[in-house]
Amino acid sequence: MNRLLVFVFGLLLLSKTGLAQDPLLIHKCQDFTVTGNGDNPEWEKASWNPLQKLDEGGEAYQSRFKVLYSPTGVYVLFNGADNTITSTYDKDFDDLFKADVFEAFMQPDPQMPLYLEYEVNALDKELVLIIPNMNGGIAGWTPWHYEGRRKVVKKVAVTGGNPAPGASIRSWSVELFFPYSLFNPLANVPPKSGTIWNANFFRLDYDSGKMIKWAWSPVERSFHEFKKFRPVKFE
Repeated sequence: MNRLLVFVFGLLLLSKTGLAQDPLLIHKCQDFTVTGNGDNPEWEKASWNPLQKLDEGGEAYQSRFKVLYSPTGVYVLFNGADNTITSTYDKDFDDLFKADVFEAFMQPDPQMPLYLEYEVNALDKELVLIIPNMNGGIAGWTPWHYEGRRKVVKKVAVTGGNPAPGASIRSWSVELFFPYSLFNPLANVPPKSGTIWNANFFRLDYDSGKMIKWAWSPVERSFHEFKKFRPVKFE
């Protein structure tokens, strides 16, 4: 009986920490050109995954994402309802997280505290960082030679208004292509069938005047709680 109780307690603990969660299956696709609208037929291979609103206040905007992978890279599609583009950040590598953004975090080797952080706003600006998270001491570097085939391909689409600071809109979406060359020399790249990465996906919105967070795998204080990332498995 004692062994049974220990076993059950262990399962509950694993479930609570997220370690017992089944991986999200990332389906294989053919390479395609991103448009921002997510209208390529390849996206029919992936299901929408909801982002959970973490904070009180603000609008309960629908927020969601899809993921696919091809022989050359990983595709991510974000979509979210929105009333206002609450951002004035119109330069790449600005502090985009201080305004409305979608964010993707990808950790190719779950055994190493190294991951890619990517942020994009409705003004089509991006922030790209490689993060070594050593004992909670977070630092970030821009990928070396972030150019050419090492760059993320991104396209933003805004519905119901203009892509301008303060504009009234109905929603916005973004399609992203992450080439495997961007992740070099991290382990488990490129992924093979059955490869498991850890990842998390987020949204920040400031329409209410304060930061409101959404997450695929909920966090408590910071998006950099990489031990709360969830596993993703390549088909």
